[in-house]
Amino acid sequence: MTQLYQLLSLTGLFVLISSTFGEESNVPYPVTCVTRGADLVEDGLVVLCPPGCTQWRVSVFGTVIYAAVSSVCGAAVHRGVLGPSGGPVRVHKLHGRYNYRSSYSNGIQSQGLTQWTASFSVTKPVSSPLELTSETSTTALPPAEQPAKKPLKKPSVKKALTGGNKDCQMDIAVVIDSSNNIGQRRFNLQKNFVTKLAAMLRVGPMGPHVGLVQASDSPRTEFLLTNYTQPKELLFAIKEVAYLGGDTNTGKAIMHTAESFFTQENGGRRGHPRVMMVLIDGWPSDDLEQAAMLARESGINVFLVSVAKPAPEELSMVRDKEFMKKAVCKDNGFFSYLISSWFSTTKHVKPLTQRICSLDGLLCSKTCYNSVNIGFLIDGSSSVGDGNFRLVLDFLAGIARSFDISDVGARIGAVQFTYDQRMEFGLYDHHTKDDAINALRSIPYMSGGTATGAAITYATQNLFRRAGPGRNFLIVVTDGQSYDDVTRPAMAAHKQSITIFSVGVAWAPQDDLRLMSSEPKESHTFFTREFTGLGEFIPQLVRGICRDFTENN
Repeated sequence: MTQLYQLLSLTGLFVLISSTFGEESNVPYPVTCVTRGADLVEDGLVVLCPPGCTQWRVSVFGTVIYAAVSSVCGAAVHRGVLGPSGGPVRVHKLHGRYNYRSSYSNGIQSQGLTQWTASFSVTKPVSSPLELTSETSTTALPPAEQPAKKPLKKPSVKKALTGGNKDCQMDIAVVIDSSNNIGQRRFNLQKNFVTKLAAMLRVGPMGPHVGLVQASDSPRTEFLLTNYTQPKELLFAIKEVAYLGGDTNTGKAIMHTAESFFTQENGGRRGHPRVMMVLIDGWPSDDLEQAAMLARESGINVFLVSVAKPAPEELSMVRDKEFMKKAVCKDNGFFSYLISSWFSTTKHVKPLTQRICSLDGLLCSKTCYNSVNIGFLIDGSSSVGDGNFRLVLDFLAGIARSFDISDVGARIGAVQFTYDQRMEFGLYDHHTKDDAINALRSIPYMSGGTATGAAITYATQNLFRRAGPGRNFLIVVTDGQSYDDVTRPAMAAHKQSITIFSVGVAWAPQDDLRLMSSEPKESHTFFTREFTGLGEFIPQLVRGICRDFTENN
C-alpha cells in the first residue's frame, strides 16, 4: 500500500492528509454462501457475504483456522465475525495443516478434518482512515497537482467449476470394507479403486455427488454428499480415509446409510436417483436382508461389488450364502458385480461406472413412498359430527405423513361428500408435504346426507387425471349406509386401475365396504366401532399401499 503524505501550511496550522492508492482488497467482492476459501486467489480479500447463510447447510471444517474447502461465509458466522444479515469479511490465506478441530458455534457445526493443503482465517474488515485533520478546513490541491487515480482492478476469484457429468446426476454413497478381513494392504488397494471410480464419475455441482461410509464393527460416515463436489478435493478426501479394522458388519453399514445418508439435511438432492455401492472383501459378518429391504423401500439402488468371493472350502464359514442376492436392488445380474482380486480392479472401473450412471437400469429409484397418488374420499354427512370429522382428518394426515409428498414425489388429493361432492384440493395443488397436510387438516365440515357411490364416480373422474397401474389409490372413509349404489361406481374405478381401500366406522355396513374394496377384499377393508380407533389402521394401510404398488410395478 502506498501513501502520499503532504504537509500543508494553512493559517499557521498543519494538516496531514493521507491519500490511499491501490487498496483493491477494501472493495467488498460479492460472493455466495457456498463460496469456499479455495475459490479466492488474493490474500486479504474483502468479500461481501449475502444474508441468510445460517439457513444453508454450509460445509465448514475447523475452528479459528479453517480448511480451504470450507465455506467462507459459513466460517465467518462460525467465528463470530458475521451475523445472519450478512456483510463484509476479510479472508486471510494460510498454509495447509493437520488436525482441523470440529466445534459448534453461532449456530454452525464445523467438522473435523485430518489434513488439508491450504487454510484461511476470517476477520472483520477495518478500513484505514482516509484523512487525519484538524478542525480547520483544508484547501484542495490544484487539478494539475492531484495524483491520477489508478483504476481499481476487479478482485481475482476462481470460477467454481459448474460442471460434472450431467449424464450421471446421481447421489452416490460408497460403502467400503474396513474390516480385519481386508487388512491394511488390500484396504489401500480398495481406496485406489474407489479413487479411480470417483475420477471417472466426474463429480460436480451439476453432476454426481459422492459420499463415503466405512463398514466395520460400527459404520462410520467419513464425508457426506455435498462435502466435496470438485474432483481434486474428493480424490484427496478418499486418500485420507484411515483404516479401522473390526468385523465386516456390512448390514449395519447399509442400514445406517439407508436411514440417514440421503436426507436433504445431509445433502441429498430431491428428485435425484440414489445409489449405494457396497464393496465387500469375502463375506459379511452380519445379516444384510433387513437393511437391504429398507434401502429398496427408500428408493435406493444398492449395488454390491464382491471382491475375492469365498472359495469352496470357505463356504462353511459364510453365514448366508445368498447374501449377494438379498443385498442388491434386484437379483437380475445388473446390481451384482464380481471382481476376482484387488490387484485386478482397474479394468472394472469403466463398466461399473456405466452401470451406476445407467438411469434406465436403476429399478429401485421409484418406490411407493415417492411415486403413488392417494385420494381421500371423506364422508361429511350429518351423522359424523364436527368432532369426529376432525379425528378422520387426523387419521388421514397420519397416512399422508408416511409418504414423500412433493412435486416430483407422491401426491395426495381430497374430496368431501354428502349428497353432493366438493373437491377440497387436487393431486397437483400442493407441492410440499407440509402444505398438503395443512390443507388436509383445514378442510371445513360440510354436513348432509350420504351418497358414497356418486362420490366414488366424482373422484374417479376428477381426482385421478392419469391412469397408472398400481399408482392410484383411493381411501374411502364413511360412517354409514349409502343412499345410492356403490357397486358399479367401484367397479368402474377398479377398471381404471384405481385401488380402493374402504374404511368403515360405527354404522357403516360391512357388505358395502367389501363391495367397494379392491381384491383381495380382506386386505383392503377396514372397520372400527369408534372414530378413536382409526389411528390403528395407519400402518396397515401404508403397508397395503406399498404392497400393491410393488406387486404392480
